[in-house]
Amino acid sequence: MRVAVVVPTYNEVDNIAGLLSKLLACDCRPDVVVVDDNSPDGTADLVRAWHGSQPRVSLHPRQRKDGLGAAYVDGFTHVLGQNRYDAVVQMDADGSHAAEDVDRLVAALDRGDLVIGSRYVPGGAVDGWPAGRRILSRFGNVYARAWLGLPLRDLTGGFKAWRADTLATLGLGHVRSDGYAFQVEMTARAVARGARVTEVPITFRNRSAGTSKMDARIAVEALRVVPTLRRQRLTR
Repeated sequence: MRVAVVVPTYNEVDNIAGLLSKLLACDCRPDVVVVDDNSPDGTADLVRAWHGSQPRVSLHPRQRKDGLGAAYVDGFTHVLGQNRYDAVVQMDADGSHAAEDVDRLVAALDRGDLVIGSRYVPGGAVDGWPAGRRILSRFGNVYARAWLGLPLRDLTGGFKAWRADTLATLGLGHVRSDGYAFQVEMTARAVARGARVTEVPITFRNRSAGTSKMDARIAVEALRVVPTLRRQRLTR
């Protein structure tokens, strides 16, 4: 399959080079599109330097930082507009998602239209989180399942592989959620369109460098947004 990996970044200069090196070593030979929100720390310049010697790496720059959801929608739209990919993978830049797992997620697309790298199916795990964040994450998933009636274990996870033709049907122009709620909404949109969704176990590791972009405010916002998804016409 022709694979694109979309990686949103903001101030990830300490992490992005290591991730790019590992992604380029994947058996599926993905192209890597870094969607940078005008990072002041030089992330974009580093990606441009990689592009000079590694044509499978490219930069999709944005003018400002306006949320994870907007960055992904912009990146997905950019990639789909090239009409050259069969699969699109989304993942974090901070090392929380193992690049070595990309091949497993892409391979699982032979039995699904969306593959979720799941922390909460048998074999999945979280490494390095304090107890409070573990509890919040578990609660967020139970909460989203209860509101939306989706039989999936990890609705807030951000490590996913999409069939490109499925991703193209999701009405990206109508997506307004951010953070955890964005992850929930995208999966809910896929299910509403009859997509086959499967989960494969991953180990999520807390970042070792840089600063997390997720905080309590984003989690609380997700609690407010998720109930509205049940009332929205996600098939638009």
